Amino acid sequence: MVMKRRRTMLMLVVLGHLASALEVPLDLPQPPTITQQSPKDYIIDPRESIVIHCEAKGKPHPSFSWTRNGSHFDVDEHANVQMKSHSGTLVVDISRARAEKFEGQYQCTARNKHGTALSNNIVVRQPRSPLWSKEKIKPIIIQEGVSLVLPCRPPAGFPPPIVFWMDNNFQRLPQSNRVSQSLNGDLFFSNVLRQDSRDDYICYARFPRTQTIQQKQPISVKVLNQDPVDERRPTFLTPSVPSSSKMVLRGQVLEMECIAEGLPTPDITWAKVGGELPATRTSYPHHHKTLRIANVSEADAGEYQCTARNKHGSVGHTVGVAVKAAPYWIGGAPRNLVMAPGENGVLTCRASGTPKPDIQWAINGMAIENSPKDPSRKVEDDTVIFSQVQTGSSAVYQCNVSNQYGYLLANAFVNVLSEPPRVLTPANKVYQVIRNQPALLDCTSFGSPIPKVTWFKDSRSGTLDAETHTMHDNGTLEIGVAQPKHGGKYTCVARNSLGIYENHVHLEVKEPTRILKQPEYRVVQRGRSVVFECKVKHDSSLVPTMTWLKDQSELPDDDRFLVDSDSLTISDVAESDAGVYTCIMNTTLDQDSASAELTVVERPEPPTDLELTDQKKRSVQLTWIPGDEHNSPIQKFVVQYEDTLHHHRGHWHNLTEVPGTKTTAHLKLSPYVHYTFRVLALNSMGVSRPSFPSKMHKTEAAAPDDNPTDVHGFGTEHDNLVISWKPLSGLQANGPGLHYRVMWRQKVMDSDWTAVTVANNSKFVVSTTPTFVPYEIKVQAVNDYGAAPEPPIAHGYSGEDLPVAAPESVQAYVLNSSLAEVHWEPVPHKLIRGYLKGYKVYYWRDGSLHKHHPHHAEKQILTFSGNHSHGKLPGLHPYSLYSFNVRVFNGKGEGPPSATQQFETPEGVPGIPSSLTVTNTNLDSLSLEWQPPHERNGVLTGYTLKYQPVNSSNEWGPEEELALAANESSVTLPDLKFSTRYKFYLNAKTHKGAGPAVTMEAVTITDEAPPASPFGSLNSSLGEDGPLISWEYWGLEKSIYLEYIVDDSEGGDGVWRQELVNGSQNFVLRGLKEGLSYRVRLVAKGHADQELHRSQELTVTVPAVASRQVDIATQGWFIGLMCAIALLILILLIICFIQRNKGGKYPVKEKEDAHTDPEFQPMKDEDCTFGEYSDNDDHKPLKGSRTPSSGTVKRDNSDDSLVDYGEGGDGQFNEDGSFIGEYSGKSASRDAAEGHESSEAPSPINIINSLNSFV
Repeated sequence: MVMKRRRTMLMLVVLGHLASALEVPLDLPQPPTITQQSPKDYIIDPRESIVIHCEAKGKPHPSFSWTRNGSHFDVDEHANVQMKSHSGTLVVDISRARAEKFEGQYQCTARNKHGTALSNNIVVRQPRSPLWSKEKIKPIIIQEGVSLVLPCRPPAGFPPPIVFWMDNNFQRLPQSNRVSQSLNGDLFFSNVLRQDSRDDYICYARFPRTQTIQQKQPISVKVLNQDPVDERRPTFLTPSVPSSSKMVLRGQVLEMECIAEGLPTPDITWAKVGGELPATRTSYPHHHKTLRIANVSEADAGEYQCTARNKHGSVGHTVGVAVKAAPYWIGGAPRNLVMAPGENGVLTCRASGTPKPDIQWAINGMAIENSPKDPSRKVEDDTVIFSQVQTGSSAVYQCNVSNQYGYLLANAFVNVLSEPPRVLTPANKVYQVIRNQPALLDCTSFGSPIPKVTWFKDSRSGTLDAETHTMHDNGTLEIGVAQPKHGGKYTCVARNSLGIYENHVHLEVKEPTRILKQPEYRVVQRGRSVVFECKVKHDSSLVPTMTWLKDQSELPDDDRFLVDSDSLTISDVAESDAGVYTCIMNTTLDQDSASAELTVVERPEPPTDLELTDQKKRSVQLTWIPGDEHNSPIQKFVVQYEDTLHHHRGHWHNLTEVPGTKTTAHLKLSPYVHYTFRVLALNSMGVSRPSFPSKMHKTEAAAPDDNPTDVHGFGTEHDNLVISWKPLSGLQANGPGLHYRVMWRQKVMDSDWTAVTVANNSKFVVSTTPTFVPYEIKVQAVNDYGAAPEPPIAHGYSGEDLPVAAPESVQAYVLNSSLAEVHWEPVPHKLIRGYLKGYKVYYWRDGSLHKHHPHHAEKQILTFSGNHSHGKLPGLHPYSLYSFNVRVFNGKGEGPPSATQQFETPEGVPGIPSSLTVTNTNLDSLSLEWQPPHERNGVLTGYTLKYQPVNSSNEWGPEEELALAANESSVTLPDLKFSTRYKFYLNAKTHKGAGPAVTMEAVTITDEAPPASPFGSLNSSLGEDGPLISWEYWGLEKSIYLEYIVDDSEGGDGVWRQELVNGSQNFVLRGLKEGLSYRVRLVAKGHADQELHRSQELTVTVPAVASRQVDIATQGWFIGLMCAIALLILILLIICFIQRNKGGKYPVKEKEDAHTDPEFQPMKDEDCTFGEYSDNDDHKPLKGSRTPSSGTVKRDNSDDSLVDYGEGGDGQFNEDGSFIGEYSGKSASRDAAEGHESSEAPSPINIINSLNSFV
C-alpha cells in the first residue's frame, strides 16, 4: 500500500513537471500574473474580519485596484477597509460595522506597464440563521402498525442547516430500517409500534456558519393497540409518484431517496437501469433508503430504480437523472506565452460544459473586439494565433468561458523578449532516489527563443540510453527505474540562437527501506506486558526515524510505552491500549510501515440485573444481563444457588450451565428449599466475579421423590447382616422429618419382611443371622409429608466364615524341567461358607536330586482367582524334588490345606562353569583349570572346550573343539602358536544338552625372550596439581591403564589403583599424599580385561613442602629494612650525643628509668650504648624505634611502650631536644581526636634538619 501510494505521488510529480506553466524569472520584464485569489463564493464568518485575497507578481511589481458590483471600489473611502502593502488583499474589519454592508461581487485588477490581469468575480455573502416560526402542534394519536411522518420544515437559511432529531435529554432518537430521516429532515415511520409513544420528538436545525441551533416545538405521539392493523404490501411515502426526474451538476453529489411504508417493514434495494452502479463512489445512507453517488460524471446519467419489498409484495420507483456541467477546462487553462521577436505562437482556451459554453477573449481586461488592432494577432473561436510578433506586443489575455451553470476566467500573458538561455535549476544539485523508483532530474531553463535542452552523463561524450532515459519538453530527464549504475554526475545544456548555458547535477541511488520483521497480532491479558517488534533494513547513508502510531494517531503520553530502536514495549497493559499499532520507518526519501492489532482480554465482568420470572412449584426462569466480556467471548454462564434452609450462608452449589450466547436459564427446583441464585461468566481468561444474588425463592415441602441409592447387604461377622445406603441430600429430602424405613427378609419363598425405622444414619446391623445366607433388602425414604415411591429390591448376604473343607484328588503333572501343572477337585459351595475368591497352591523345593546339592527353600504361593480346578507352576528348578498342597479361600480367609504331595522335575541343561583359569603358559602350550557349575540341573556327562587364535587386528582364526570327561577339571593344550592370544569357551553338558559357556583369553610366550613391550620411556615431572607422568606407546591395544601404589619398602600387600588413559601420552596424578613415594606403571589390557602388556615401574616421590624457596638475603625488601634499621640507630646515637653535651635528660628517659619491665633494655647514659644487646633480637624492631615501612611499632609480649609513659605528640622534637613519636595505636587514636596531622613517621632527612636547628 505504501509503495503504491508512492508511485501515485511520483506520477503526479511527473505530470506536474510536464503541465506547469512557463515561469519567467522575476528579474526580466513581464506582465502581471495572479498568484492567489479568494474562492468565487466567500461566506463571511461573523467572528472574524473579511479577508479577500488578491496576490500577483510581475516586473515591475503590479499595482492593484478593486471593483464592487461592477463599479470602482475606493478603499480609502472606507475606514474599516485596508489593502495590504505590496498586495491587493482586502481586509475588512466588521467588528465596528455591519457585515451585510460589505456584501456584493468583488473583482481585483493587477496591472503594470506590460499588461493587466483580472481575478475571478468573488461573491461575498453573510450567513443567515432565521428563527423557527411559532406554531402549535397537536398531539398525534395513531393505531399501532400504521405509517407516520413527522414534519420538520426547518427555516431556510444560508447556507442550509443540518437537521437532526433528538429528545428532551439531547439524546439522538434511534433510527433503523423502520424509522429514518429523509433528506428534507422529516422523520418517517414505515409502521409505528407501542414503543414509539413519547412526548419529545424534537427537530433541531444547526447552522454551522453562525454557530447556532434552532429547535422546533416538541411533537407528542401516542400509539394505541385497540384495533390491530393487518399486514400489507409496501407503498412509497416519498416519492409519491411512480417516476420522477432529477438534475445534478458534474462533479457534485447525486442523492436520491425512496421511503416506503408497509407491514412488516419493507427493505429497499437500488439498481441502475441498463447499467451498473459505480461501486467506489456509491453509498447507501439512512438505512439503504438513500442512494448517494459522489463526483458525478456524464456517465452517471440515466434511469435509477428503487424497489421496496416485504413478504406481501413489492413496489418500484424510477428516477431519471440528467447530468449537466458548468464549464470545465480541457487540457488545462491557457498558459503564458513567451516569444522572441519574429516568432509565431498560439494561445488556446479549450473548455467544455453542458450546455456548450460561450468563449470570450479580452486583452488587459478589455474585450478583444474593442482593443487596438494588431496585424500579428488573429482570433479563431477558442484560439488566438500570433505570427511575426514584435517587441511591444506584450499583454495579458483573458479567456472567459460561461454557460448557465457557471463560468471560468483565466489570465495568460504574451511576453515578447530576446534573452539568451539560462538554467534556473541550482548548480550541482544532488538528487537522491530509491532504487527501482523513477528519478526526475530538473533542468528548468528560460530563454527567448525557448532554448533546447540536452543531457549528458559524466562527460559530453556520455550518451544516454533511450530505453531507460526519457527527455521531457520542459527539460526534465526521467529515469524510469533507477539502479545503482545510474548514479553519477549529469550535465544539462540549454542553447538557443543567442547563447548556450550548461548546469551540473548529481544523482545518488539509495537502497530502499524495508521492514524485515513486522509486528504481529497480539492477544494479551490486562496487566501483562506486550512487545511489538519492527526490525528494519535501510540504506546506511540515510538517517532513519522510527515512529509508532496507535490507531493512526500518536502514542499516548504514558511512561508505560517504551520505544526502542526496533520494538515497542507496553507494560501493565490496560483495556484502553487495545487498537492497531503501526511502526513507520521514515527516511528523507522513502518509508515503510507495518501494522498489528493488540487485543486486550480479561476475565468478564459479572452479570447484572438478575430477575426471577415464570415462578412455579418445581421450576423458575432466571434472566440476567451479561457484563463486559473484555474482548474474549463468554463461553458459558454458571448458575449457582445458596440454600439458607439446610446450609450456612456462603455455601454455594453449581446448579446448571448455559452457553455464553444465552442470558436465560430454566431452573428445575426441589421442594422445601430457600433458593438464592447468582451467575458467573466464563471466558478463555477465567471466571468472573459472582453477580449480586437474586431475590430469595422458597419452594413448598413435599414427600420425597427419590429413595436412597447404593443399597448393599453384607456381613462383618459370621452371624450378622449390615444394610447400608447412600442417604438423601438436603435437596432430596423435600421436607422436614426425613427418616428411612429399612426392610429385609431371607431369600426364600413366602418369607415375611422385617422393617425398622432409622433416622440420622446410613446403615443398620441385623444380628443373629445364619452364616452366608442370601437376603432381599429395601430402603425407603419417608418425611413428614409422606413416603417416597416403593423402593427396588437389593440383594445381599450375611457374614462369611472360614471354609471347612480342603480340595480333594490333588495331583501334579510334570510338563518339563521347569513347569508342572497341579489339578484338584473344587470344594462344594456350601463348605466354602462365603464368596469364593479362588484357590492357593503352596509349593516348595525340597532339594536337588543331585547328592551334592541339598536344598531347603521357602514356600512359594500361587493364587488362582475364581472357580479353578487346575493351575500351572512355572519357574521350577530342573532335577529337583518339590512338595505342594492346595487350599480354598473366601472373603474371610483360607480353608484347611490338602494332603501334601510331591513331584520331581527332570534334568535340564547345566549352568555356566564356576571358573576357568590359566595355570601354566609355555611357548606352544598352556594349561586350563575349571570348576563345575553351581547349578548342575542333572548328571554331568562331560565338558566341551572350544578355542581359537586372535591376531593383533582382532580377527578370529579357525576354531578347535575338544570333548572332556565329566570328572576332569583341567587340561593342557599342546601345539599352540607362540606369542599368540587365544580365546577359550568352556561349557558343561547333561543328557538334556550343553549349558552356557564361560570365556577367557590367554597369550602364549615367545620362543626366546618375553614379547617386546609396546611401552617406551616412562618419565615424571612435578607440577602444581601433582606429578605429571608421560610415556611412549606404539601397541595396538586400546585399553591403557595407569596404575600406582604407595611404595612399601617391606613389600606390603597394597592395592594398585588405576586410571583409564586411553589415547593420551601423559596424565597428572592428583590427590597423592605429600611426603610419600609411589610406584607407577602402565598396563595394556585385551578382551575381558586380560592383561597383555605391562611397562617398567617408575618411582615418584611427592615432596612434603612446596619447593618454592628463595634466599632472603637477596630480596630487595630485606635489604631496605636493614638499611632503615641502621639509619634509625644512627639517628638515636646522634640524639644521645646532643643530650649528653647539654647535660640534661629528656622526659622519655625519665620515664624509662621508672619503667620496671624486665624485658626492656634501657640505653646507658655514659656511652650512649644499648644495654645487653643480643643477636637474638636481629629480626625484632628496636624497642622504642619506628618501623619505616608502616610508621607504627610492633609491641612485644609486654603491653608497655614509651607512649604509655609520655604525653604523646605529633612526631616532632620538644624544645629540649627530646623526640616524642607515636609508638602505638593509643597515641594514634589520640592524635586523630585532637585533629593533628598525619601519623606517619618523619623521614630521616627531616629529623636531621630539626637537629641542625638545635645544635
